[in-house]
Amino acid sequence: MAKPDPALLDPARYPFSCLVPPRYGDLDPNRHVNNVALTSILEEGRLRFHQACAAGASYLAWRVMTASSAVEYLGQVFYPDPLEIFAAGSTVGRSSFGIAQLAFQQGRPVAYAHTVMVWVDGESPCPIPDSFRAGMAPYMMRT
Repeated sequence: MAKPDPALLDPARYPFSCLVPPRYGDLDPNRHVNNVALTSILEEGRLRFHQACAAGASYLAWRVMTASSAVEYLGQVFYPDPLEIFAAGSTVGRSSFGIAQLAFQQGRPVAYAHTVMVWVDGESPCPIPDSFRAGMAPYMMRT
């Protein structure tokens, strides 16, 4: 699979970042962080991104579901160095929104991910609350 657009590999375009350490149990037999474990690390980064978008409100009341998620693996990930997860909103629709993520370790890109989340009221999509839209606005992808 081809690498993502080089513009998506620029951390300066992502207004949010956090550090997420890998766990020893994330290693595969080759002493690399397993690709499935890396998706969990990206998920932790998305949770922290959601918390930032909460803008002081409780994110625990939010009901969002993953509609799609794609990861481009760009390099090997090693234990114990933390990963810097960069994130940005990529799209916002009526009931769904996209999150682009870039994972760096030791100054090099190791993964790019794009996830589409859907706001739900139980089982059905529903409009994204205005408070979330406002909280997400400063975290949209920079040009």
